[in-house]
Amino acid sequence: MSGHAAELTRGERFGFGANWRRFLASVDEERIARAQESLSSALRLPSLSDRRFLDAGCGSGLFSLAARRLGASVVSFDYDPASVACAEELRRRFDTPGADWTIRKGSVLDARFLDALGSFDVVYSWGVLHHTGALWTATDLVAQRVKPGGSLFIAIYNDQGRASRRWLAVKTLYNRLPASLRFLVVLPSFAVLWGPRFAIETAQLHPGRAWRAYAKTSRGMSPWRDVVDWVGGLPFEVASPESVVSFCRERGFELCTQTTQGAGHGCNEFVFSRHHGKS
Repeated sequence: MSGHAAELTRGERFGFGANWRRFLASVDEERIARAQESLSSALRLPSLSDRRFLDAGCGSGLFSLAARRLGASVVSFDYDPASVACAEELRRRFDTPGADWTIRKGSVLDARFLDALGSFDVVYSWGVLHHTGALWTATDLVAQRVKPGGSLFIAIYNDQGRASRRWLAVKTLYNRLPASLRFLVVLPSFAVLWGPRFAIETAQLHPGRAWRAYAKTSRGMSPWRDVVDWVGGLPFEVASPESVVSFCRERGFELCTQTTQGAGHGCNEFVFSRHHGKS
């Protein structure tokens, strides 16, 4: 049994790839265009032509495809075999045969694997590093793949203190339960995450407005699948924005932009530039 399969069996890891398989049915040109626009906007680059792009923990492969549409030479990898298969299916459906897009199975904690990939103009790892079980090691290793003058685009779960520790307990319970009983964790969590919003919108005579708009976001998942992804997501680590910025600055990166969650849950998003002369 592979390391990934064994971790699933022991309840130590959530099967993100299974969620991404369900997402594939909803991918269309409109959704790809939104992802492409959001990637270009975050990086402040209208084109990625003549640039190498690394998608570390590619999930569905949607943002790898977006980078390809922007002209990049893309390398994607994921630890979850089902996610690798999703990215391959997305490439088959929406990219041209023989395109400059390599997809592999690998871990962000495997330094030898990462070294063999070379260096990149853009390293992208959105919502991945906190699911490795070794957040700071993973961040350090992917940061090393950025060329001097290149960009590091990462998103890491916000540290909410006690609330984060409570969510860790919820996630641990979910993954230890048999699949047939996991609804006992998902349904109460769904009520916590979406109940207040439904109540406010109903009082404003706009019930379900946020739910209907959610799937139009650049990240792409349906709100229900995103709840399952959040509730199940193990391993689970968090970091404050200040700790992420400090960690990357110590490694020769300058913060370009950040989007933070305040006291809320979810990912803080960062784009860094690597100083010239750093290797």
